[in-house]
Amino acid sequence: MRKQADGLLLAFSWLTVLPVRGPDDVDKLSAGRAIAFAPVVGLALGGVWAALTWASIASGLSPLLGGLLAVAAAALLTRGMHVDGLADTADGLGCYGPPERAREVMKSGSAGPFGVAAIALVLTVQAAGVGQLAEQQLWWAVALVPVIGRVSVVIACRRGTEASSPNGFGALVAGTQSTVVPALWVVAAVAMSLLARPDHPWQGPLVVAAVLTLTTVATRHCVRRFGGLSGDVLGAGIETTTALAAVGLLLGS
Repeated sequence: MRKQADGLLLAFSWLTVLPVRGPDDVDKLSAGRAIAFAPVVGLALGGVWAALTWASIASGLSPLLGGLLAVAAAALLTRGMHVDGLADTADGLGCYGPPERAREVMKSGSAGPFGVAAIALVLTVQAAGVGQLAEQQLWWAVALVPVIGRVSVVIACRRGTEASSPNGFGALVAGTQSTVVPALWVVAAVAMSLLARPDHPWQGPLVVAAVLTLTTVATRHCVRRFGGLSGDVLGAGIETTTALAAVGLLLGS
């Protein structure tokens, strides 16, 4: 039980700016436990999204502006790590050359044209999607989409996945998740999504399955392109999965 609690604390310490202290010594085992709790962090952020958009709309602001404020708050609460990973991954995919060249571009410290375009597109989709979900009073859907985004991280870190570098975040978390943990989170996400669209209870599970399948395929491509998994790829997966989930839950509304 203590190890699981340490894993939860480490997840919040790693993935948010909250003043939470994780274990002093972090190895691959403790890192794996933290990744297994990533969707719980997503649920906390989803609660922030729902509260902010509700308060914004109740204050007379437009749903789009409420969505923008929610997305901005999430970026602040996560230190912008996932957004940075999205930009780096887009730049890496947009360059020519072997995996070594792509990783060099990703580590350059600046966002290129592909990275800037990816940030603008994905965050705009997130903000507009969250705003429209809030406008339709689909508060559980607003809270759920960040959870789905972080289930993609658990899937990406399943066993058999190699890290792109012997150092860094990817080296700590790649291959740490057994088959059971990702499967349990997928089942949990499907169950939670039954309430995302009360008018169409089938839509949430279908969206979860489709979006996680798409992002899993995309992550595999990134792993092949970059010679392994990195923290940047995980961040890109979170942001794109979140955006796609919001769009999917809005279809037909």
